[in-house]
Amino acid sequence: MPSAFSEEERLRIIEQLLDTATRLFSTQGLRKTSLEELTAPAGIAKSSLYAFFDSKEDLYFEAMLRQSEQVRRRVIDEGLNRGADTRDALRRFLRATIAELDSNPLYRRLMSHPQEMAAVAAKLTPERMAAATDGPMADVLQFLSTRLKDDPQVLLGVLRAVLLTPLHAEHLGTDIYPAVMNRLIDAVTEGITP
Repeated sequence: MPSAFSEEERLRIIEQLLDTATRLFSTQGLRKTSLEELTAPAGIAKSSLYAFFDSKEDLYFEAMLRQSEQVRRRVIDEGLNRGADTRDALRRFLRATIAELDSNPLYRRLMSHPQEMAAVAAKLTPERMAAATDGPMADVLQFLSTRLKDDPQVLLGVLRAVLLTPLHAEHLGTDIYPAVMNRLIDAVTEGITP
């Protein structure tokens, strides 16, 4: 039986596992990342992962949650909530979210590979998944439901469609991509706001 980890060791190992998971899941994804790749930098055996997380999926979920508050601050607090009016707020939200997609590899991975989140959700308990229901998109949904008359789910879908565009920027051409995004954001926000 392995010796118990001291509290200091546990904290160090958890931090190392989360850092490694964030890097590997961002670049390789859930399936292609092995337990050995996750645990070796922390100096623990593969089986020891389960002393810290219930599964590889639980580690992925925790890495995502770890970034959730920072993402919320940037896209909601500094984006959506700073708008002069509804249209400006949505423009700010979209621009902040696109900046997040450009700078945050794990967030981009979650947007571009929704099947990974589905695989994670399939392995977690409903109680554990409830921790993610209060993410930035819940804030946007609440904003839409109080500010606009149309179905907030449909409006959120429209905004999500805009956010899929950066994942295909290379098809638009890097030289015109910024201008395309500015026009798209303007067209969509003008189209859904009175």
